[in-house]
Amino acid sequence: MSNILESVNKRTQLVGQNRLELLLFKLNGRQRFGINVFKVKEVLQCPPLTNLPKLNPNVRGVAHVRGMTISVIDLSAATGGRPIEDIANSFIIISEYNRSIQGFLVSSVERIINMNWEAIMPPPQGAGKLSYLTAVTEIDNELVEILDVEKILDEISPVNTNTSKELDAALTIDRDQHYHIMVIDDSSVARKQIIRALTSLDLQIDTAKDGKEALDKLRAIAKELDDVSTEIPLIISDIEMPEMDGYTLTAEIRDDPKLKNIKVVLHTSLSGVFNQAMVQKVGANDFIAKFNPDELAAAVNKHLSL
Repeated sequence: MSNILESVNKRTQLVGQNRLELLLFKLNGRQRFGINVFKVKEVLQCPPLTNLPKLNPNVRGVAHVRGMTISVIDLSAATGGRPIEDIANSFIIISEYNRSIQGFLVSSVERIINMNWEAIMPPPQGAGKLSYLTAVTEIDNELVEILDVEKILDEISPVNTNTSKELDAALTIDRDQHYHIMVIDDSSVARKQIIRALTSLDLQIDTAKDGKEALDKLRAIAKELDDVSTEIPLIISDIEMPEMDGYTLTAEIRDDPKLKNIKVVLHTSLSGVFNQAMVQKVGANDFIAKFNPDELAAAVNKHLSL
């Protein structure tokens, strides 16, 4: 366990080149799951938990860790499985998503592996809308499931997707233009949140579930247009996605003469380890940490009003 903790500490700043590192863990049973090391702050033997009244049933309690009080979510129960029973011998993965810190209760933690995003695939089509998978990959000839953590968190504590009246009054976008933009995110919940947050801008919004799908759509439009930005002036893209991440997508857009004028806003839950230098290197126009509807709408308003 100490080796895993040291690896987490050393590798949480890894960025770029369409690569990621997964921390592997198990819930109940043999099935292995993965979480991006970028989002992991620490891995601990589960400390004593305090029960509080009216907690969501998937929150097993709160823990006091390094001066913070954090909610501990049973990942097995939250994804429809049976609750983890032996809490004292289990672990919590402390992570940062969408500007909040929480602990995920897991039965065991295995190791960290380095992979290419091209090896991370979207979930099978038959998984259905109720699935908690956002991606899958194969390690040691076994399927590893990557959970849609944003969906899990939204079910436990839904985020506010409404922009404020003050922001709506300050918008300068010409709504009569009905600008056409693209939203790219591997989480269906995240895509819906973004669309709801941008309602007041009266946009036409196309979507894609990963960078590869988005790039294919943009290049299909490029067959008809010399400058795709006249059709799609702006995209909002997650960074972590199967097959092609947001950094690589942005670099591909900047390298394509027909796509290079599209404005790119990177919108990601990687708020704790965001690398400004990498965003500038690939040529993104902006970075917004998930999830603040006013900040997102203001950024889109700014870039479409220039």
